[in-house]
Amino acid sequence: MQLNRFRLNALAAVAALVMAAPSAWAVDPFTVRDIRIEGLQRVEPGTVFVSMPVQVGDTYNDDKGSAAIRALFALGLFKDVRIDISGDVLVVVVEERPTVAEVEFVGTKEFDKEVLIKSLRDVGLADGRPFDKAQLDRAEQELKRQYINRSLYAAQVVTTVTPIERNRVNLTFTVSEGEPAKISEIHIVGNKVFSESTLRDLFDLDTGGWMSWYTKSNRYSRAKLNADIETLRSYYLARGYLEFKVDSTQVAIDPNKTDIGITINITEGERFVVSGVKLAGNYLGKDDEFKSLVSIRPGQAYNADEVAKTSKAFTDYFGNFGYAFARVDAVPEIDRANNLVTLTLQANPSRRAYVRHINVAGNTRTRDVVVRREFRQLESSWYNGDKIRLSRDRVDRLGYFSDVAVETQEVAGAPDQVDLTLNVVEKPTGSLSLGAGFSSGDGLGLSFGLSQENAFGSGNSLGLKINTSKTNRVLVVSTTDPYFTEDGVSRTIDVYRKTSSPYEDEDYYKLITSGGSIRFGVPFTEIDTVYFGAGIEKTTIQPGTLLPTSYKAYGDEYGYSSSAIPFTAGWARDSRDSALAPTKGRYQKANAEWSFAGDARYLRTTYQFQQYLPLSKQYTAAFNVEVGLGKVMGERSYPVFKNFYGGGLGSVRGFESGSLGPRDVSDTHIGGNRKMNVNLELLTPFPGAGNDRSLRMYGFVDAGMVSGNNGGLAINENASALRASTGVGISWISPVGPLRLAFAKPLKKYDGDKIQSMQFQIGTSF
Repeated sequence: MQLNRFRLNALAAVAALVMAAPSAWAVDPFTVRDIRIEGLQRVEPGTVFVSMPVQVGDTYNDDKGSAAIRALFALGLFKDVRIDISGDVLVVVVEERPTVAEVEFVGTKEFDKEVLIKSLRDVGLADGRPFDKAQLDRAEQELKRQYINRSLYAAQVVTTVTPIERNRVNLTFTVSEGEPAKISEIHIVGNKVFSESTLRDLFDLDTGGWMSWYTKSNRYSRAKLNADIETLRSYYLARGYLEFKVDSTQVAIDPNKTDIGITINITEGERFVVSGVKLAGNYLGKDDEFKSLVSIRPGQAYNADEVAKTSKAFTDYFGNFGYAFARVDAVPEIDRANNLVTLTLQANPSRRAYVRHINVAGNTRTRDVVVRREFRQLESSWYNGDKIRLSRDRVDRLGYFSDVAVETQEVAGAPDQVDLTLNVVEKPTGSLSLGAGFSSGDGLGLSFGLSQENAFGSGNSLGLKINTSKTNRVLVVSTTDPYFTEDGVSRTIDVYRKTSSPYEDEDYYKLITSGGSIRFGVPFTEIDTVYFGAGIEKTTIQPGTLLPTSYKAYGDEYGYSSSAIPFTAGWARDSRDSALAPTKGRYQKANAEWSFAGDARYLRTTYQFQQYLPLSKQYTAAFNVEVGLGKVMGERSYPVFKNFYGGGLGSVRGFESGSLGPRDVSDTHIGGNRKMNVNLELLTPFPGAGNDRSLRMYGFVDAGMVSGNNGGLAINENASALRASTGVGISWISPVGPLRLAFAKPLKKYDGDKIQSMQFQIGTSF
């Protein structure tokens, strides 16, 4: 009994002690005379002092102590923080987190090291930063996410943390990448109108082929699958299936994480025909003008693309009158009994707005004026959608930025004003290249290029180009000021030296041309530019082995060195969607070169026309025609060194480069002062490459001729006759430039023609 009473008394005493502890441990408030920090290694003391909510001279209490500890922990620099009291002095004792000394990767083949380092920096893990276990976990997840985006679902990441001196750590990420997960099957369920094979041909993803090592089209990507589903949806909505929907998408991966199956369940719905289009809402009294923008046609199947095109045309047109916030909604009225739909275009122009300020953001190197001078929308003017889009496109075409976007912000307290911010992401504009190429016509050629398209952020370009080959060597130094005048007139200065010879041997003849020119480009419209300029040029015929008889006759009569002062004028228009792999649009170029003074006086003109027609997503038809005419303008004969040549890529494929046209008595091809080329192409997907546009096949038919009066020196009466060929080829946008390979068979040829069944070249276009 006494023992139990003793236990109860002991428990009561302990409880009383616990209850009294807070008041016993609490610090009586006092005025801080000094603050001392202990344990710092790399962190500056000032960082600690600034972060603490208590300073010398303040009254310290427990609440401020707790707040100080929380504030120091929030910096993320310390593993442990405590505060000791020594009289009226605060002693802050800290233990710093280790610092990351170096990050290494082992076993990474899919990515460059720089890409992985950047991805880890985005989650806060990088050299010189404090080491945090939580960040390390996020870094591992980020690496796995990067590999999953490349279909490497089996990738494993193991991290090793190695402590080193001075409280630092080395991090090593050892990656076992494994094999990429490949799509083994794609099924579309619920389709009745279109076959599964037709629908699958719309997809960029596929189950692979013999070119999958290049296209990687059988590697699963959620982003690519979503894009393919949207393509599928657009395909149905553009053909009248207004109520089409994707019910579900299942992606199944096998246990070894290397095979993926995709099943897409769809409901097609009924096909609807447009019975009528009505306008509703406020159209600013310009109903007839808006009606002319309607591309939806009653009696035709509902087409979501045309609906979106019409709605965008309406909002863009509203924007031309300053209505920056206009809304146009296409409201369908569905008659399911007759499968008809009536569309009502409901317009709400909202309010008219002025552009108050135009800001440029992201241009750390390029001067503001270089960007602003491309703007057609002005500050303190009505908002104009067309001018804003044109301004954005003009800035993008400069080529100085990897991304250009216009952001519109409402001005607080001013409902009729907006600010525009042009956000740009700069990219390197200088290049240094050293490489080699080979063509069936010119043989081995070495190239060196040094250029800066945006020198010192001024928008001016500087360039040096050197090219060598078996038959042609070129040295060109050029500079361009795109805004030589405030109105946008450009100025280009070229200094060049060109040497042409059949072989590198010094014993063979050479044709040496050197000179300089100045050229101006005047933008007459947003898509048309007219060029004019003048130059001085000297051409020397250096006699040697295989000197053509026509060159010798010209040199004997007029001298082996000729000077010319050519005046040039030209015009260009380019509406193609791509300069490297166009699928639609038109390109035109005309040029005239008139030497009005000097020894050689002539007029040399060329015109080129290209048209690209998209037959479908996969097929493109292309047409090219090029004509040239040279005419003597003085007492001398037309200079033979200004002749046109034909044959080979860019002309009539299947015939040796430069072999079309007249030949002189030495059986040397001397060209002529007239030429004509016509080319037809059908570009198709490369077998096994899916819809990849960088690698395509094409079939072609070529026809062309070179002719002219060469002082009676030409032989072979058929030399000036039309040649034609047909064949197939491969077009590849390779890492070293556009490459074209052609296998051709002549359709029309003559005795003595030089035939080349296979031809290729890097850098040629048509």
